[in-house]
Amino acid sequence: MPSKVSCLYVLTVVCWASALWYLSVTRQSSSYVGHTSISQRQVVKKRNITFNNIRTRPLNPHSFEFLINEPKKCEANTPFLVILISTTHKEFDARQAIRETWGDENNCNDIKIITLFLLGQNTDPVLNQMVEQESQIFHDIVVEDFIDSYHNLTLKTLMGMRWVTTFCPKAKYVMKTDSDIFVNMDNLVYKLLKPTTKPRRRYFTGYVINGGPIRDVRSKWYMPRDLYPENKYPPFCSGTGYVFSTDVAELIYKTSLHTTLLHLEDVYVGMCMRKLGIHPFQNSGFNHWKMAYSLCRYRRVITVHQISPEEMHRIWNDMSSKKHLRC
Repeated sequence: MPSKVSCLYVLTVVCWASALWYLSVTRQSSSYVGHTSISQRQVVKKRNITFNNIRTRPLNPHSFEFLINEPKKCEANTPFLVILISTTHKEFDARQAIRETWGDENNCNDIKIITLFLLGQNTDPVLNQMVEQESQIFHDIVVEDFIDSYHNLTLKTLMGMRWVTTFCPKAKYVMKTDSDIFVNMDNLVYKLLKPTTKPRRRYFTGYVINGGPIRDVRSKWYMPRDLYPENKYPPFCSGTGYVFSTDVAELIYKTSLHTTLLHLEDVYVGMCMRKLGIHPFQNSGFNHWKMAYSLCRYRRVITVHQISPEEMHRIWNDMSSKKHLRC
């Protein structure tokens, strides 16, 4: 006889399919940045302005509330690694593919790993309800009440930093990645982080980019001069995947409260690290581009970008079934 969880899962899949079909038929898609977008100024009550106020008053108080939370996720057993995955409401297939492949918390039997999906609030109540039902089944979703949009990706990452700082400060490492990324967990855990060694502090690694702002308004990565007047960005890791020691989560989160927000999440994290005097380490195992699959090639990497849910399953199954083969 099917278990209760199995039945709930099947029901969730059916509901997601129905909801997405309904939305595609009845509504036009649009990219919407709501009233809580980072481009909008916070309203601050007037107070006596002193030197201390200027120094300590947050520019970005991150005064958002958790709508869905998993505050007890780390209570029973302190994890070695927390994986924060930036996702959107309609990406149920991607989340499920990750749960069933590299994001399965039981992949490393001897190492405690926690996987969490990060979202904001959607402007569509139907999608919010679907995510809430999904959360009740899998207990791996965290949502704050800012509007979920491309321009609010920075808020999403800061929410993850805040969650780790508040609810899981004793974890050893954190990874932030996206829902279209394949992660080679063996390379990440055993070759990069090495659980048997002393945990590092003030550690940050990924694919390091040394670049400058794009001023072309047609670009997805357009940066207005009034938001960032400098001609070069500080070194930053591609937002497709980076890893850092848990102490850095608190440092970046607290630094962000006094650092003007930018919508380019990875650049913004780099700005916070520059303030902290933390330099990211280059690691060629992090790939922020699409890479054709081959067993030997994927055995050498940590992350690969632009992987669909179908590819995720296919790659995972092939690599899992051929562990005995040599390259």
